[in-house]
Amino acid sequence: LQDLSGDGGVRKMELCPGTGQAVPPEASVAVKFAGYLEHGDEPFCTNCYGQSPRLMKLGKDITLQGLVIGLLTMKKGEVARFIFTPDYAYGQLGCPPLIPRNATVVFKVEVLDFLDSDESDTFFELTAKQQDTFPLQKVLNVADKEREFGNYLYRKQCFESAKDRYKRALSILGRSPSSEAEQCQINASKLLVLLNLSLTYKKLKRPARALAYGERALEIDQRNVKALFRCGQACLCMTEYEKAQDFLLRAQHIQPFNRDINNELKKLASCYRGYMEKEKEMCCRMFASLSSAS
Repeated sequence: LQDLSGDGGVRKMELCPGTGQAVPPEASVAVKFAGYLEHGDEPFCTNCYGQSPRLMKLGKDITLQGLVIGLLTMKKGEVARFIFTPDYAYGQLGCPPLIPRNATVVFKVEVLDFLDSDESDTFFELTAKQQDTFPLQKVLNVADKEREFGNYLYRKQCFESAKDRYKRALSILGRSPSSEAEQCQINASKLLVLLNLSLTYKKLKRPARALAYGERALEIDQRNVKALFRCGQACLCMTEYEKAQDFLLRAQHIQPFNRDINNELKKLASCYRGYMEKEKEMCCRMFASLSSAS
């Protein structure tokens, strides 16, 4: 066992190696864990049986001293077993009734993912006036980190939370640039966030909002295929067939062999045929009703 604390209070056994860099201080991590009493068979706490674990911030959501020390030595994908003495776990009092006094505990931990959120968290703790003094590059870094958070949540199908993260990123990209080069940097970052918001609102079945963010993306880049495609999808959901066709044909003109665009146009044609058949049937019924009444 590796002694991480220097006094035997936190000991580690690596069960499966990870890859990449170790978890940085104050990161937000997604971990699976199970905690056991030293000679116990059943866990007194675990998150291994539910949904995908949420991101938790070291020192805020994860406060057990031994676990924080241990996580800082782990990499993505790593599985390890830790032994924590009372001073690094639940102390002299324990946590009755599950954890007795002066208990040594064992934790099995797997790091699924992590994001270095320190710079982003620090930025959003500042006042708006203080944020305005930040160099543009740091603001862009924070926006990118928030977008990464949103992407992580989107992949976990937590669309509401993803949307909130994307909006946080967008909220800090409205500063006035001091040069054309700065405007280009801001627009590049803003474009990615707007595209993600458009897609996320589509997943949330709110096509009007998806269209609004797609159109804002087109204000930055009118030939952006993803923005045209998302706008076309949103219009199709709202049964605005002519607008949907316009957006999708513009996208197809730029990328004529894009399978997703061509499939969406086929879907549009099918929906429009169905719509016209219903309209025709309705008209026939209406005329039949008028004829019988006369």
